[in-house]
Amino acid sequence: MKLISFKHLVIGLCMFAAAGMALALKPTTKVADAGPKIDLEILIPEKFGDWKIDETIVPLLVDPETQAKLDKIYNQTLARTYVNAAGQRVMLSIAYGGDQSSEQSQVHRPEYCYASQGFQLRGSQVARLVTEYGQISVRRLLAVQGNRKEPITYWITVGDQATLPGFGRKLTQIAYGLTGKVPDGMLVRVSSIAADTGQAYEIQDAFLNDMLHATSPQARLKLAGRFGA
Repeated sequence: MKLISFKHLVIGLCMFAAAGMALALKPTTKVADAGPKIDLEILIPEKFGDWKIDETIVPLLVDPETQAKLDKIYNQTLARTYVNAAGQRVMLSIAYGGDQSSEQSQVHRPEYCYASQGFQLRGSQVARLVTEYGQISVRRLLAVQGNRKEPITYWITVGDQATLPGFGRKLTQIAYGLTGKVPDGMLVRVSSIAADTGQAYEIQDAFLNDMLHATSPQARLKLAGRFGA
């Protein structure tokens, strides 16, 4: 009978230890249960700055299959269109999930949502949203379907940290796991139907600044992370 080599023994012990550590560090305390309950309808004012709700335009609706997936991830969603005195419109979509601790529960990226609706996605880039409270890393992209061009800006939060899907989100997720906490999270997305992408992003930035300014410190913490508290 061939003896197990020392190398394989060490590898096996390391794997066993890693599995035990992962089990021991499995987060159990939900951040969502520790604070006030989230109500997106109340969290976001219907009027702020020069903006008010425009009932004539409904943000992008998803197909039943995609909606079923979203219902498994999110506890609440909010979709509104706002208009200002100049007639400029911004569509706001926010989704809140009480458990952002795993790959299965992570926020549903707009790239997937728009692609499932037949849009082509172009010009994806990371940018900075500058606010009076600090800066947020955001993702910008352009969704195109026929003659419709829809510039999009979005970011996500994991607990009290604003981030983007990918490595940054994963690091934040791990950091919470090491403390034994299950983070909640949000997806904050704005978009406009506009041919001038640059101008659309400027309008979206102005809208987001007005929205963050109009919300309470507790709401900003959920929407934009710790800098806005």
